[in-house]
Amino acid sequence: MVNRYKIADKVVEVTSIHAEVHKYCADYQTDENVDYSVTTTQADIDFEREKSAREDEVEGIPVRHFSDSYLEELAVYRKIAEKMLDFDTVLFHGSVVAVDGVGYLFTAKSGTGKSTHTRLWREYFGERAVMVNDDKPLLHIADSGVVAYGTPYNGKHRLGTNTSVPLKAICILTRSAENHIEPITREQAYTMLLQQVYRPADMLKMAKTLALVDRLADSVKLYRLGCNMDISAAKIAYEGMKWRDLKM
Repeated sequence: MVNRYKIADKVVEVTSIHAEVHKYCADYQTDENVDYSVTTTQADIDFEREKSAREDEVEGIPVRHFSDSYLEELAVYRKIAEKMLDFDTVLFHGSVVAVDGVGYLFTAKSGTGKSTHTRLWREYFGERAVMVNDDKPLLHIADSGVVAYGTPYNGKHRLGTNTSVPLKAICILTRSAENHIEPITREQAYTMLLQQVYRPADMLKMAKTLALVDRLADSVKLYRLGCNMDISAAKIAYEGMKWRDLKM
């Protein structure tokens, strides 16, 4: 099956084995001219299955068994992520929420509560808040700043919007009994940024990724938030970052 999708302002023509890939991306379908193409094969699906099994073994959990169609969805996004490097765009593991049209990205180790925290933002700000992408947004890094894009690949709860927003800040979440936020340096943030960006196996693509992470760290404000699950965490995080913006 073949269809075109506009993702992060680029049109990709996707040729797949299974129809589910195209159902997953339906909200992004377009008939505009193609910028690049990706094609998946059974070998790509098999690679995703082997990779998932290795990760399960490392984490010490029973090996999960996924359908070929689901694994093909992963293979498609992997190919998109690697091609988007040509357009100064990276895939980043985090949750992006926008308030009044400005984006904030929250990232952390798995299980820390990224999705829970951005849910608190939506509850606190109501209609002012828009969920851009709850799992794997694409970030375009330009001289004028960073733009965060919604994509079809927005997490198990499918929380996201086909939209784009200027990204104001990246905030690293940690668990804490009391809510508090502080700015951090690029050196303090860099390890987490590198862990959370998609890292291709190809050495040349990885070199490009590292260069883009450097630019990302210099292009947005960086924070660390210690938070609990009380809705006041959203207020403290937003005001802490907004206050910092006004002071600078």
